[in-house]
Amino acid sequence: MSATADLSAGWAPGRAVGSVARQSRPAWVRWGWWLLQRPVLLVVLVLIVGAGVVEGPAVTGAGVVGAAVGLRVWARLHPASFDPTAGRLLRGAWRSAWTYGLRWRASMIFAGLGGRLDGDEWLPRVVRVRAGRYADRITVRMVVGQEPADWERRSNALAHALGARSCLVAPFPGRPGYLHLTLGRQDRLVDVVDPLPMPATVDLDGVAVGVTEDGEPWRLAVSGGAHTLIAGATGSGKSSVLWSLLRGLAPGIRDGLVDVRAVDPKGGMELAPGSALFTQFAWRPDDMVELIEEAAWTMVDRASRLRGVVRTHTPTVDEPAIVVVVDELAQLTSYEPDPKLRRRAIQALSLLLSQGRGPAVTVIAAMQDPRKEVVEFRDLFPVRVALRMVEADQANLVLGRGARARGAACELIPRALPGVGYQLLDGEQHPTRVRASWMSDAAIEALARDYPAPRRPDGDDTTGRA
Repeated sequence: MSATADLSAGWAPGRAVGSVARQSRPAWVRWGWWLLQRPVLLVVLVLIVGAGVVEGPAVTGAGVVGAAVGLRVWARLHPASFDPTAGRLLRGAWRSAWTYGLRWRASMIFAGLGGRLDGDEWLPRVVRVRAGRYADRITVRMVVGQEPADWERRSNALAHALGARSCLVAPFPGRPGYLHLTLGRQDRLVDVVDPLPMPATVDLDGVAVGVTEDGEPWRLAVSGGAHTLIAGATGSGKSSVLWSLLRGLAPGIRDGLVDVRAVDPKGGMELAPGSALFTQFAWRPDDMVELIEEAAWTMVDRASRLRGVVRTHTPTVDEPAIVVVVDELAQLTSYEPDPKLRRRAIQALSLLLSQGRGPAVTVIAAMQDPRKEVVEFRDLFPVRVALRMVEADQANLVLGRGARARGAACELIPRALPGVGYQLLDGEQHPTRVRASWMSDAAIEALARDYPAPRRPDGDDTTGRA
C-alpha cells in the first residue's frame, strides 16, 4: 500500500513508538524483537529447549505431550476451574502469538489500516491482550492520523481477518490515539436463557430480564423516565423481553408497589394470559386510547400534587410506580384507521414520554416497523432494544445513526435465536449485545396466578376491556 493510498483512505501515516517496522531489518531481528515482546512464550520455549538439552529430545517430547494431554483432560472434565486459570493463560499465549502476533501484520495491511511510507512499514500496535472464552479484549495504539471511526468502518473485515464472529470498536477513555477492540469468540447467547430467579424485592432501577454477552445480568430500568422501546421483526422475541420484565416486576405488582397498565392491539391474544398482573388491560381501539389517556391524566394529577414537595416521586403502595405496556405501538400511532383515535393516542403517549420521569410513570413499548413516519416520537425513548431486523439500516433507525457500524448487525441475528438483540442507553455510543429469558405459556400462567395485581378501589381491574 502506498502513502498516497493511505492518505486517500482517510489517515496519514506518522511515527509512533512500536508502530513502524523497517523493511531493511533482517528477518531474524524482526522475529527476535517479536519474541521479546512475548515473555511468557519466550520462557516456555527456553524451558523446552533447556529440557531437551539436559534430558534429551525423547524425554522432553514425551513430557510436552503428557502435559498437553493432562490439560485437555482437565478442560473436558472440569471446565469451570480450567477456563479461568490454565485456559485463560493458554488462550492468551496462543492468541497473542498467533492471532494478534503473526496474523496481525497481514490483517492490518489487508484491512486497510496499515501501509508503507519511504520504505517503512507502519502498523497499529497491540498494547494488551485479554483473551477470554467468549470474547477477547484488545487495546490498540493506532497509527498517527487514525481515529476510531476508521476502525468502525472496517469492523467486519477485522472480524473475518482475526477469526472472530464480531468486532466492536470503542475509544480508550482519556487516552487519545488508543482504542479497545472486543472480538467475539464463542457465543454465550446461543443457548436459551431460563427464567431468572424471582427477586425478593423489586429494584426499579434495574430489573433483570436476561443476560449480556459478557455473562452479566441484563437489566432494564422502570424508574427515572427510563422509557423503553423494543423493536424487532415477527418472531424476534419482543414478547420474551416483555414477559421477562413483568416477571422481574412481579413481587412489586403483587405488593401494590407497581401498577402495570397494558394495551394489546393484537386483540388481547399476546398479553391476555398474564392479564391478572395488570390493574388495567385493554385491546379494543377506543378502550386502549382511553387507558393511555387515563394514565396521562394520573401522571399530570400526581405531578401537580408533588410540585414543590419532591422532584422525583418514590413509589409507595398508595402512589405506586405506573408502567404502561404497549405491545404494538405502530398500531396506535400509525395503522389505526380512525384519525381521531390515532391523534389522541399520539398526544397521550407524547405527554407520558416527555413528563413521566418525576411522577414515576414509565412506558414500555414494542413495535415491528421502526420507520420514523411510523413513530414520530421514538427519540423520547432513552432506552432502546433492537432485536432481529429484516434490513441492515433498521438498526440505525432504532438505536441511532452509526449503531450498525458499531456492531449492531440486527439483520444477521438468526431466526433460531429469538430474544437476542442489542441495547443502547441514552448517552452511550456503543450497543450491548443481550438475550432475554424465555418464558413458556405455563410459566406465564403460573406468574399471573402467583403474583396477581391488587384490585382497583372501584373493583374494576381491567378495562373494556375484559
